[in-house]
Amino acid sequence: MTKDGRNTRLGQDFESGRDQWKSGYEKQVPGETPRRNRSGIEVKPLYTPEDWNPESYMPDLGFPGDTPFTRGIYPSMHRGRSWTQRQLIGLATPEDYNARMRRIVDTGATALSVIPCNSVYRGYDIDEVDVEILGTCGTTINTVEDMDVCLRDVPIGDMSIALNDPSPFTLLAFMLCVAKRRGISWDRVSGTSNQSDYISHYVANHMFFRLALDGARRVFVDHVDYANKHIKSWNPVSVVGQHMQQSGATPAEAMAFTLASAVQYAEDCKRRGMDVDAFLPRFTFFFDISISFFEEIAKFRAGRRIWARLAKERLGAKDPRSWRFKFHAQTSGVDLTRQQPLNNVARVATQAIAGILGGLQSMHTDAYDEVLSTPTEAAAKIAIQTQNILREEAGLTDVIDPLGGSYYVEALTDQMEEEIMAVFDEIDAAGGMFEAVKNGLVQDKIGESSMNFQHKVETGEQTIVGVNKYQDDEPINSPPLERPSLDAMNAQIANLKKFKADRSNADVQRTLSALSRACGDERDNIFGRLIEAADAGASHGEICKCLRDELGFGQPLIAA
Repeated sequence: MTKDGRNTRLGQDFESGRDQWKSGYEKQVPGETPRRNRSGIEVKPLYTPEDWNPESYMPDLGFPGDTPFTRGIYPSMHRGRSWTQRQLIGLATPEDYNARMRRIVDTGATALSVIPCNSVYRGYDIDEVDVEILGTCGTTINTVEDMDVCLRDVPIGDMSIALNDPSPFTLLAFMLCVAKRRGISWDRVSGTSNQSDYISHYVANHMFFRLALDGARRVFVDHVDYANKHIKSWNPVSVVGQHMQQSGATPAEAMAFTLASAVQYAEDCKRRGMDVDAFLPRFTFFFDISISFFEEIAKFRAGRRIWARLAKERLGAKDPRSWRFKFHAQTSGVDLTRQQPLNNVARVATQAIAGILGGLQSMHTDAYDEVLSTPTEAAAKIAIQTQNILREEAGLTDVIDPLGGSYYVEALTDQMEEEIMAVFDEIDAAGGMFEAVKNGLVQDKIGESSMNFQHKVETGEQTIVGVNKYQDDEPINSPPLERPSLDAMNAQIANLKKFKADRSNADVQRTLSALSRACGDERDNIFGRLIEAADAGASHGEICKCLRDELGFGQPLIAA
């Protein structure tokens, strides 16, 4: 009999064989402590047909490209449509970024990601912060001219570009202005606003949170509305589960929080009057891939199934494209270790395989030295070649969903779905994701999970190779940080000051005033006014200041 009471018709041979195995196992492993994955689900030593009912094949699995999308969102998946290979590049000046970008493309990257300097993430221009921190973790992009240099010789209309661009999305505005100057139709501009998820920033990535929560909500909806009407191939929404998991959420919790955020955003857009089937096909998701191999695969399979159901039943979407769960994934930076850093090459490869078998649409693989410094170019190339090896040599794309039908994977997928939905329902009962983060519920759950995991590491229950087991006495040798010279940064500051002096400040003030007025008029679109300001020469810091003055400064809730 199955766990739900249905006859498996396995026969007496199966039952006697199972009992014989169980007896032998218990003799060899007496009094074994149950094993649990990071989401707290018990993992049995063996899975059999008793753990999954083949009669559920069509409702729970089906075929790739068809509901419930458990086996993938496209009929051919990676056999006919390989994942997009992204590599994060954030380096010093726009000129430095452009030079590395072109070398990375030559190595095999098929899409680009732009990472700005942390001063940009915080909402300031480079002439407002300490020069010593500039360009150390990203590129100094303050104006349309900076973006033009970053994207020199980049075919904007032919290559997908992900912008790590939190609200209010100035990088997208700059890129659209560059496209306009080059005579490239905005219909050809493709990519993703990769950090559009203001809720995840409020909860777990405070450097990215620039505006008060209610203000960020208004800018987000305006941004989606504008993109739907004017940038037809752009994905304005990337719901970021990665931040939640990197902060300590379990894989199941991270998926639940991500789905709850996506539902919140969709319902906010519907309240604005947008057609759900007009915006939902361009919702994307961004996840962390931890070292918990099968758990991550099951997380993605369960997430696809749940999203298809939520999109149809909760949000009322009728277009099958709205039901697709498109996601980018990044190997887990939090799993990288300073001790024995070359071990991280194996960790990244393992995580990447889990992401591929889990059915991702694009992937970034971390460099092994990211835990020590900004990735060196040599380490970044290894990370890229890891994907090339897995795609071209390992045969991972030969079969669609090769783990489908595995008793363990199918049972775990079902269990992950139950765990995810339990957390989702708790968020729903609290009034949705917006209210749940305002009252600290989400932060409390992440904090508790983080402490539980750290306790397991400290007690040795969770092995971290080179950290709490198989250590050696070799000193940790960090590679030298690739810091831009102070001369280069001072020159970049001088360029910005000259740009501000030479532009038409009357046009800048006029467009910033229009942006201010839009904040108080819900009939006007803030993002449209923001583009006008950027095109007139307004800088990133000036735009952020204008919006903070009108909508409030971001003050994330830190839950104890």
